[in-house]
Amino acid sequence: MEAVVQLMKDWVTQYGYAAIFLLMLAESACIPFPSEVTMLVGGWYSAEGTLNLYWVTAAGVFGNLVGSWIAYAAGRLYGRELLDRYGKYILIRSHDIDRAEVWWDKYGEAATFFSRLLPVIRTFISLPAGIARMPFAKFTLYTFLGVVPWTFGLAYLGVIVKDNWEKALGYFNGPTFVIAGLLVVGAVLWYLRRRSNRRLVSDPPSDRR
Repeated sequence: MEAVVQLMKDWVTQYGYAAIFLLMLAESACIPFPSEVTMLVGGWYSAEGTLNLYWVTAAGVFGNLVGSWIAYAAGRLYGRELLDRYGKYILIRSHDIDRAEVWWDKYGEAATFFSRLLPVIRTFISLPAGIARMPFAKFTLYTFLGVVPWTFGLAYLGVIVKDNWEKALGYFNGPTFVIAGLLVVGAVLWYLRRRSNRRLVSDPPSDRR
């Protein structure tokens, strides 16, 4: 991870706004380059006068937006087909996807917005939005509204902490590990529950006399 952080820092140092745009694009396209590093370093260079804070923010926001479009398109074009074909191997059936789409119709706007403010989840949220076929205009709007405060907030924090950005970065480790752990635990519990229910359906208990 230290090597990745150093590589990202070097890219921002060498290529400026273009590196910020591409790194943020990659993060939203499900390639886990942490936006905390990109935007904190961008903010640091803004404080040094090498870059402009508002252009750093704009590069980050539009990078996130384009990356989200890519992940959304992948989910919309291929996600349902792949889950229909291979989902049974992880206990996901077509009717489960149908139920998820109904849920997304009700809560997709809030899920898209608030997920952009959370580590880990923000990287992958565009895929289920695409699979659920959330209207593209709504997806774009709530994605934009969510990435602006996250991106600007990180860049501005970089301005404040300057060359102490690595120390500031450490404060994000706790929430990141907690969220990742909760996701793993939730996925395991969901899988065990589905497997148990599937066994009950395929092998119902015999009637007692």
